[in-house]
Amino acid sequence: MEFDRTVFDDLQAWKNSKYRKPLILKGARQVGKTSLLVKFGKTEFKDMVWVNFEEMTEIKSIFQQTKEPKRILENLSKIHGRKIVPQQTLIFFDEIQECNEALNSLKYFYEKCPEYAVVSAGSLLGITLGKKRSFPVGKVDFLDLYPLTFDEFLKSYKNQLYDYSHSVTKLEPILENFKNELTDAFKTYLICGGMPEPALHMIKEGDLALVQKSLQNIDNAYAMDFAKHADKADSFRIQSIWQSISRQLAKENKKFTYSEVLPNARSREYEISLKWLEQAGLVYKTYLVQKPGLPLSQYQSENIFKIFMLDVGLLRRHSNLDPTAFKDGNRLITEFKGALSENFILQSLIPQFGNDIYYWKSGAEAEIDFIINYQDQIIPIEVKSSEHIRSKSMAYYTNQFKPDIRIRYSLKNLDYNDGLISIPLFLADHTKKFIDIALNYKKKGILKIRSVGTY
Repeated sequence: MEFDRTVFDDLQAWKNSKYRKPLILKGARQVGKTSLLVKFGKTEFKDMVWVNFEEMTEIKSIFQQTKEPKRILENLSKIHGRKIVPQQTLIFFDEIQECNEALNSLKYFYEKCPEYAVVSAGSLLGITLGKKRSFPVGKVDFLDLYPLTFDEFLKSYKNQLYDYSHSVTKLEPILENFKNELTDAFKTYLICGGMPEPALHMIKEGDLALVQKSLQNIDNAYAMDFAKHADKADSFRIQSIWQSISRQLAKENKKFTYSEVLPNARSREYEISLKWLEQAGLVYKTYLVQKPGLPLSQYQSENIFKIFMLDVGLLRRHSNLDPTAFKDGNRLITEFKGALSENFILQSLIPQFGNDIYYWKSGAEAEIDFIINYQDQIIPIEVKSSEHIRSKSMAYYTNQFKPDIRIRYSLKNLDYNDGLISIPLFLADHTKKFIDIALNYKKKGILKIRSVGTY
């Protein structure tokens, strides 16, 4: 069983682009980069040359001896046992961070052999790219792969629910039976998260112990990466930050503080370690903005931010929330001060809107969980973990800044009321579509949409 990944469409567009450059697929360890590119090679090309530099260390010598793509291709053809044909053979350099010469060869493939389709991926590639090494700037294309979205998970888990969610084209309440089933599927996703292996165990086996073990194995692999790719002092700091994230998100005020990592931790000692986790794709950072103005980046506070994990399943595992809690109503969603819901929403927003996601706070008066910019609209976002949605913060923000569009995620049904889009948590992956619908309502002067009999 393989998951259908949304980014596969981007790979197809890359293949068919006349401006195609060698491609680097970025993403954290075990988000499914290799599986995706192997599937791409098997379905979109007649043949594939797959070089894993971590396993096939002897192949590094080919790239160390020459930078000439034709000679590299000749040698790879001999090893492969077949001719490498432009447009028909996909050349896949896996774990490319293990061979800097191969990474730099992408420049020459672009300049001298652009007719060949070359893709690459690697664990901790962000760390390699962040180091001061030579790199083919401007000579490669990039794509990002994140953990499975709930939408991607749902397609394999409950295809009927997936089809129904994609049929929603109005901001009106969905049918109650579908709402209940989608809520249950969402709670299942919170247990396994979007890392493909535990998600696959959840779908195929439904074995919670197996899911727990898989998540723990991923966490152990990350700890090994900390030790392998950083020196001893940095490795300790990286691990300390990683272990502190769930504690920091459990606070009422989720602002990241170095003193929460260790009592004597200082920012100047730990900033580089936190940057390592960012470059590895293991954490997301959202900065505070003092004012919701364009561009948002000009109003961010460099030293005030929140840190979230790349995956909600890993966060649940780190928080020691037992997966059996999902049987107790909405307990799994509402506990932990709503941190799972916030982490989930951020995971959903980033593939849709990119990494420039912020939050806003006005002293003790109000706090908006996330703020995004879309089509020159600054959109405040509030995350609620249940059907209890009363909040002074959104009312305060609305009174101060008069936004055209606001978003509130909760377990309440889909709704629209004078610019406020109420989105069930399980439909978060459709946010961009819903904003477009709401903007169209605004143009038409529609204040409220109601569908009789759907509550």
